[in-house]
Order: sequence, then C-alpha cells, then structure tokens
Amino acid sequence: MLTACALGAHATAVLRCEVSYAGTTHPITARPVADPYGVESVDIGGRFLFKPVVVGRGSRVDYILLYAYLDQDPRPVMVQEVKYLPPFRSGNKPYLLTGEQHLYAGPVERELIYRCWLRGVAP
Repeated sequence: MLTACALGAHATAVLRCEVSYAGTTHPITARPVADPYGVESVDIGGRFLFKPVVVGRGSRVDYILLYAYLDQDPRPVMVQEVKYLPPFRSGNKPYLLTGEQHLYAGPVERELIYRCWLRGVAP
C-alpha cells in the first residue's frame, strides 16, 4: 500500500486525444502546464490545428481547454473552444472526457473528429 501511495504522489495527469481528418488519426498527448500560452497547436493534415491545454501541476488539474482551428490564409480561424472544469474523475484508469466530437469547417465543410481521455488526476 505504501508503494502505491508513493507512486500516486508523483503521478502526472495525462490527456490523450485521437484527432482524425481525411482517414488519418493523430494521437496527441498533453500534460499539465503552468502557462497555457506556451502550448503549441498540432497540425492535422494541413487543414486543421488542434491544441489541447491542461493547466495544473502533476496530478492536479485546474482546468482543460481544447481548441480546434481551420488552418487557412491569412490566419487560422477558430472552429471550437471547449473548457472543462473540476471536479475530474480521479485515478489512473483513463476515461472518455469529451465524447466523440465532429466539427465541420471551410467552404466544403471538411470534417475533424476527435475524442480525449483523461487519467492520473488526484482526488
């Protein structure tokens, strides 16, 4: 029991997302950060940008932000912004936080699909 408690004290929360576009799935992992502004967006097939932001420290999660952008000139256009607030389910077993999301954007309504699991949050 002592070993489990010691490991739990040093665990880090993890948000794992699967983002799909045009038949390709991109696995994306996000861990807690103190500064949400330093998190970079991930290119999804040259059409979308996806940015998961987990704000907190270690196994404590203060909030989660998810951003999806249509990547176009002269600058990306936000398609969705989602904010998740505590309480979050605790434990190391991942659970589906977002459900499956379908977003449509652009002149021909391109589809971005994503879902995210969260694990490692302290009670």
